[in-house]
Amino acid sequence: MKRTVRPAAFGLLFGLLAGTAAQATYKVVGPDGRITYTDRPPAQAGQVQAVGTPGRATPPGPEATLPFELRQVMTRYPVVLYTSADCQPCDAGRTLLRQRGIPHTEYSIGTAADAEALRKQAGSSEVPQLAIGAQRIKGYSSSEWNSYLDAAGYPKQSRLPAHYRFAEAQPLAPPTPAAAPAPAPDGPAAATAPSPAAPLPPAGNAPPGFRF
Repeated sequence: MKRTVRPAAFGLLFGLLAGTAAQATYKVVGPDGRITYTDRPPAQAGQVQAVGTPGRATPPGPEATLPFELRQVMTRYPVVLYTSADCQPCDAGRTLLRQRGIPHTEYSIGTAADAEALRKQAGSSEVPQLAIGAQRIKGYSSSEWNSYLDAAGYPKQSRLPAHYRFAEAQPLAPPTPAAAPAPAPDGPAAATAPSPAAPLPPAGNAPPGFRF
């Protein structure tokens, strides 16, 4: 039986997980590139950066310019949007995320390879789809999307800086490399085979039609 996680229960789960990082003062980059925040410096200090420490450079990238609370939520529950061209619900979903100021990654499902990749991930190639952490919402509903974003802890009003720019949609499946043309032969072209020589005329008093 398929069980659906309700936004209320989803919000309780978000609250329990996010509460432990409310006082985070250290940014930790794991071996897989995942960023977490903690109030205790880990043993390996090489991958740790104190947040807000005077004299420390701000890490590069658009994430560094976002409010700390928003970066926390993004780290725990990243938002991914799956869309396609000429899809009005997809456009409405994208507009909702941008107006609310939700940083997200968008994938465009435009080829059979994209659709197959999405089917393998989510069990369905239906668009739009919204992923908030491990939670997936198929189809667009402004009330449902807002409920899950609220439960995750995203702000109701945009807190993005004025210069923030959303990234363009990318294909979900990597493009297939074009086949390389066959190399030309190194040597000269093969000579045309000579045509068979015409039979010699009969010599002497050979009867007509005689052949050697």
